[in-house]
Amino acid sequence: MTCKLSSAKRRVFSCLATFCLIAGVPSLAQKAQPEKPLKPGLYAVFETSEGNFTAELFERYTKVSVASFVGLAKGTQSWLDPKSMKMVRRPMYDNITFHRVVRHQMIQSGDPTGLGSHNCGFTIRDEYLPGLRFDRPGRLAMANVGKENTGGCQFFITDQAIPSWDNKYAIFGQVVSGLDVVRTINRKPLVGEKPVAPVTLKHVGIMRISLNAAAATN
Repeated sequence: MTCKLSSAKRRVFSCLATFCLIAGVPSLAQKAQPEKPLKPGLYAVFETSEGNFTAELFERYTKVSVASFVGLAKGTQSWLDPKSMKMVRRPMYDNITFHRVVRHQMIQSGDPTGLGSHNCGFTIRDEYLPGLRFDRPGRLAMANVGKENTGGCQFFITDQAIPSWDNKYAIFGQVVSGLDVVRTINRKPLVGEKPVAPVTLKHVGIMRISLNAAAATN
């Protein structure tokens, strides 16, 4: 059995559908996809001019890299200020840019000069683990100068799996939410490897999800 609508009713339904689209109200066919609750652990929330994304930090496996990154984000780790040329303690990742983008490979940040050549004032040792490979998109890793143990303050996030990078860069995290933001940044118009319009990293927030908090969301 079919039910025919009058032309007046069809116009009403059409207007309602148009209103929903304009107002951003999901229709019955557009059910909202809830975010997957975060499991217990340590996370970094990247606030950018293109939206936010969240990465789990592998603090149990890459302790040195995570401790350094968290310290720089919070301002408890000393780093070299390129203007004063003195070691300072303040959040390093506030209001800087993604200064380097390699299409379909990665986005890079962590240099307050935006040039990609800043000396952080320190280096950390590489932490390569057999189980941490560039076998998926969203890997958070330490940038270096092409030599062993030269990582410091710069980092990158991958856009896809890149097995050839295994044991060349230390992976210390994985994007668990907002990978579409990473891909949006990766596909911005470029001049060489630099976005034509600067993409800003506004802030990196660090949060810990406890076992009790995670249980409450399930």
